[in-house]
Amino acid sequence: MRTVWLNGEFLPETEARVPIFDRGLLFAQGVYEVTPVIDGRFCNWAHHAARLARSMALARIADDTDWPVVLNGLIERNQLTEGRIYMQVTGGAPADRDFLSPLDPVAPTRFAFTQAAPVVDQPKAREGLRVTLHPEGRWALRQAKTTQLLYAVLAKEAAREAGVDDAWLVDDGFITEATSANAHIIDARGVLVSHPVDHGVLPGVTRLSVLPIAREMGLIVEERAFSVEELFAAREAFVSSASALVLPVVEVDGKPIGNGGPGTLTSELRRRYVERLRTA
Repeated sequence: MRTVWLNGEFLPETEARVPIFDRGLLFAQGVYEVTPVIDGRFCNWAHHAARLARSMALARIADDTDWPVVLNGLIERNQLTEGRIYMQVTGGAPADRDFLSPLDPVAPTRFAFTQAAPVVDQPKAREGLRVTLHPEGRWALRQAKTTQLLYAVLAKEAAREAGVDDAWLVDDGFITEATSANAHIIDARGVLVSHPVDHGVLPGVTRLSVLPIAREMGLIVEERAFSVEELFAAREAFVSSASALVLPVVEVDGKPIGNGGPGTLTSELRRRYVERLRTA
């Protein structure tokens, strides 16, 4: 049984409880972060902490949790070598349901838990992802990592029903991102194209780390939206996220990307990023 952390306490997962009036449950007034764990260490914390602070500010949540202490405690108690840690902060649980937050501050609800999973030796890194295109239908504030994830859930369900791994979201003919990862291509010119960080996509921590590595490899990087037509003409495509690191995309809507296998540049980006995480 896993040990989880809830509002300052390490507890068996079966004993962790959140009140029914919690604003994260009733209004999705909650934000979250996920950090990979490799070799028993959580990664990229400075970037995750900065994004968590931005997300909380947008969602009007205040919190001063010392998260590194929590994360290390969870890793130790669960003997986690490889996987991820999920952490969430909500608007808390006032006495009753009301759209307006109480004038007197309410303590936020904070919890975190571990998930053991392959991160480095990920089979999809060798096989590549098969994805489908799906209309963009999420709310406008995509730059905050909030718990308002219903549309992403529905898109993932549609992808599973189509027999593929995930969906890439399309807004007016342009790719925004995957359901829970940033989307990138290496276009017909050999240029890495990645959607700019704005209200249209989440500012991914892995994306923030991978683009400088691409430049170190000598790749030109263009931060702009790319079209569906550019995607199908690309040499390579890949996603980046804290859980998946970097994974190649080999098929979209049943059509191969490039030669239909993991691209050499994508594989090298993943190799260098894993090495950087292990030596950071």
